[in-house]
Amino acid sequence: MTDSTHAIADVTKHDVRSRGKRQARNGHVGLGGWIVRILFACLFAFPLLFMVVSSFKPDDQIMSDIGSWKAFLPVGQMSFYNYEQVFERVPATTFLMNSVIITVVTVVLGVIINSMAAFAISRLRVRGKQIIFMFILATLMVPFETYAIPLLWWVNQLPNVAFDQFGIYFTQGWVDTLHVQIVPFIANAFSVYLYMQYFESIPRDLDEAARVDGAGWFRIYSRIVMPLSGPATATVVILSFLPMWNQYVWPLMVVQSENLRPVMVGVQYFKQMTTSWGQIMAYSSLITVPIILVFVIFQKQFVNSVASSGVKG
Repeated sequence: MTDSTHAIADVTKHDVRSRGKRQARNGHVGLGGWIVRILFACLFAFPLLFMVVSSFKPDDQIMSDIGSWKAFLPVGQMSFYNYEQVFERVPATTFLMNSVIITVVTVVLGVIINSMAAFAISRLRVRGKQIIFMFILATLMVPFETYAIPLLWWVNQLPNVAFDQFGIYFTQGWVDTLHVQIVPFIANAFSVYLYMQYFESIPRDLDEAARVDGAGWFRIYSRIVMPLSGPATATVVILSFLPMWNQYVWPLMVVQSENLRPVMVGVQYFKQMTTSWGQIMAYSSLITVPIILVFVIFQKQFVNSVASSGVKG
């Protein structure tokens, strides 16, 4: 691509990124607004703070601190004993690694596939693409519980590649595997919709300029459109990460082996092993921290995406 195309892309990138900033400047918040925000922040933060602090306390101190501010403060007998018991009672490391693999692979592949689908529907001149888009949106109206059993039947009919000391062979069914927890959730209608809405804010003049310079559609998608869609990608990552990390019903249906269970299925398994509230708080903290980290990392892009969606022109 020529220098002119890169210049247009740079100007467009600056324009897209500045929309959220303009929205933030226009929406000035007074003292009363900040007080309300702080109150809501405390309302949502106190349960998390109580959980984390209690995970370091013995059960008797947790019960004695309830009813006072000590329940939210790291005071008293603080130790890592509860966390040690979590890893001794159940294979928590295996549960965490399974959830990390399932979530990361699903999110990464979902960003690629859903953004490409949105780009094709938004940019390519394909006959009947609006009908295709309507069918994609229609899937949002169908709750997972209604097609969980048919989906279970289908994945049980698919061929599976297995390995052992004798070599490679094929079996039938994906049940009790990691990929049965990944593949059905890569394509996501809501992610396609988000990308399409954001792609509409990117001028089509960039496509024409790149086409004149000899760029193909894939190059336009990978070099121009996607680099400008950082806020949309951050939003898709957050909204895809949460349901995948919190998967419970589907893994419970398709996984029998302990070494393939994700963390949420491990919660119920762990609660059968102990009645200690401190240890339960420790396990809950372990599975909550990754969600908080993901949001902290992508929160700026997420807010910019939400803000820019309300700004037209």
